[in-house]
Parts: sequence; structure tokens; C-alpha cells
Amino acid sequence: IIEFAPRQIPAEKTTPILALSPRILGLSVSIWNRRATEELLAALDRAWSGGPVPRPQVVLGGPEVSYLPDDSAIFRFADWVIRGEGELVFRDLAGLLLSARENTPEFTARIGGFSSVEAVGGKFIHARRPDLSLLASPYRLYEGEALTRKLVYVESSRGCPFGCDFCLSPAESSRDFGPPVREFPLDRFLGEMEELIRRGAEKFKFLDRTFNLDIDRAVQVMEFFLEKIEERTNPPGKLLCVHFEMVPSRLPSKLLKTLSRFPRGSLRLELGIQTLNPETAALVNRAGDPEKDLQSLSLLRRETKALIHADLIAGLPGEGLASFGEGFDRLYLALSKPRPGPWEIQPGILKLLPGAAMSRHTGAWGMRYSPEPPYEVLETSALPRADLDRIKNFARFWELIVNRGRFPHAVERLFPPGEAVFDRFMTLSDRLLAHFGRNWGIDRGELEANL
Repeated sequence: IIEFAPRQIPAEKTTPILALSPRILGLSVSIWNRRATEELLAALDRAWSGGPVPRPQVVLGGPEVSYLPDDSAIFRFADWVIRGEGELVFRDLAGLLLSARENTPEFTARIGGFSSVEAVGGKFIHARRPDLSLLASPYRLYEGEALTRKLVYVESSRGCPFGCDFCLSPAESSRDFGPPVREFPLDRFLGEMEELIRRGAEKFKFLDRTFNLDIDRAVQVMEFFLEKIEERTNPPGKLLCVHFEMVPSRLPSKLLKTLSRFPRGSLRLELGIQTLNPETAALVNRAGDPEKDLQSLSLLRRETKALIHADLIAGLPGEGLASFGEGFDRLYLALSKPRPGPWEIQPGILKLLPGAAMSRHTGAWGMRYSPEPPYEVLETSALPRADLDRIKNFARFWELIVNRGRFPHAVERLFPPGEAVFDRFMTLSDRLLAHFGRNWGIDRGELEANL
């Protein structure tokens, strides 16, 4: 396993791959690394053509290539493309490629005969959803700095029961039959977490999209981490930290009491609000009750010491600048009023993920998207491009000034307690962009001096 940063120069990525001379090269492709992956494959293709290093079988997988059109440019570099959850399919395919020498119709038929495969069409292999109890744990592969200093990504479940148009969950559910949410065997999972902690892991981020869907299971996982945190604090040691993504409307007293026991600095909760406009929420099949969601956020702020991270999406169909600003202010007041403590608001921009149902709104709501990943919306009939660009600039300066907590005294001065902030901060972010001419690479001292 080799990891690269998308912005590394091509030679820093091609050199170690060519040195290994693999027989199979597998690449996981997301919206964030698609262009970098294409550039890497093009550079490798030039090196393999007539060079001393033989060309391997190239296998692509991941969420991006699972839904891209068959004629997408990236596929010209691929021998095989795995669509869907690829652990078992990749294992089966790799075994066959390492034991066989020819790519013939009989070879393809053998791939289609794998129990892990739903269908094969040319180079495209559609994977069946695997039984999660059959998957070997990948956590043993964490080592070194990735284990002890960085976030350790783990998952105790997969899937989501909701059908929001901007997400891939509905597309995933329509492709495969079976329950929308599947769980890894809990005893085995907790044993794996025990081993990761023993080996030095300290920061855990759960990939579960709806961690608190099953309340009893969620409590059992949190009790496990609370016990480990207690072991670290008596005698004192480095604090464990866990990050869960939760549904704000599912906070029964049993769950809330457990959350309240996490000490400060040990718990992060991510709650996707996305929109507080009821008409827009209904239009994009966003489940939930905005009032109840805000009450849940205030409750979490009062009753727990968790860092609360809440998301809003700008550019949803039918929602303009005024509605987005009103929702931002309501969210800000829900998070900031109960008591001092850590919280973050992340204003994000709508993305048209390949395969997502959001595409059905394009014509009716005048939605234009960038053709380049991550496919952000450029304008809608309710949100002109100039307004959307202002929100993007707002989001960048909000991250620098508020979310990162670097200028607490300036923030206190800028935002009197209990007052709305959207219009005030929009004016500030407009002024900062005009002054600096950019919203990146700004010296911290210069930024503070201009607040």
C-alpha cells in the first residue's frame, strides 16, 4: 500500500510505483483525487510504453468510478473497473490475474462466475454487496505515523436508511437488494479497536453515516471507549478522542447520558443539518424536522462537552441567499447560546456526485455545475453565481477566523452574544477579499490586524 498527496509532483508518485514493478496496480478513486489519478496513470502509461518496466494490470475502484459513464477518460487507462464495494471482488480478481496469462472470453467468463460478482460488462465488474462478517479486518495495516499521530478511520456499519438526493445512498440502495444499513459483528469490531489502542492509536474517526441509528449498539461502542478513556486518565495519560457522525433527531435520554460522560477534548460529533428550509428539504428528500434538529443541537451543547460540528449546504434547489443566511443564523444561535464551548459550522457547496439523484433537479431549478471534480454547483435559479461566490468566500474566511479558534477575542468583539451573524460576517468576508485579493495564503498576523 502506497499513499500519495494529490498535489505531489508526478515523479514523486511514478518513481516508487515503477520501482516496485507490480503485476497488478489497484487505485481507489474519489472526487477528490480523480484528476490526480488520471495524471498519474497518464505518466505511468508513458513510462510503460516501450520502457524496461512491464505494464501491470490496472484495476480502478472507489466511489467515483462506480458511477461515472463508461466512456469517461479515466477508463482508457484501466484494464478492469470494480463498481461497488470491492474488497471481495478485488481479492478474487487479483487471484485470477496472478494465476492466468491471457485475457480471453473464457477469462472474463471466469470472473463472472465469482460469487462476489453481480455482473461483468466489458472491463466493468459490478460487485455484490459483501457479507460484512466475511471481510478480513484491514486495521492491522495501520502502522507508524498513520496509527499514532493521524486520524484512524474505522467503520462499525455501512449504509444509510435515508434517501437525500445529494447523497449516493439512494443509488447504492437501488443497485443492490438488502437492508440499507449493515453492521460489522460488534464483538469482533470492539476487539479490533482494543488492538488498535494497544498499538498506539489515539484518534478515531467513525465512517458510519448514521452512528446513532441503533441506539443500544451506539451506547455499547461508546461505553467501550469511555472505559478506555478512564484507563488513560487514571493514571493520567494521553486522551483518546473519537468522532461520530450522528442523526440529530435521534437523541434519547439513554444516548444523551452516555454522551455527557465523555470528558472535554475526547468527543467530536458531526451532525449534518444541510438545510433549515422546509420546502428545500422536502424537495431533495431530506428527512428530519428543522425545529427538532435545532433543539437537539442546543441540548447537546448544554448536556455534553463534545465539540459539535454542523454542516449546511449552499446551492440546494429553491434556496437563495436570504434563506441560506437565515438558516445559518438559526444554526449559529442554537450552537452559541447555551454556554461557552467548542463548536463549528461548515458552510459547504452542493456537489453533483456522479450517480446521485440531484441531477433530476437540474432543468427545473436552473442548476449549473462545474464539469470538473468535485462538481460544485456554479449557480441556480434561486442563487446567482455572484451570490454563490460570496458564500464560498464567506465559508473560507469563516473557517480561518471562527472554526479554527485562532482569534477568540476578535470573534467576541465581532459577534455580540445572542445576535445574528450572517450578514455581519458576509460584509467582513467581502471586505477581507477586497483587501487581500485572495482568501488563502494570508499571514495570520495580517489577518488579525484587519478584523
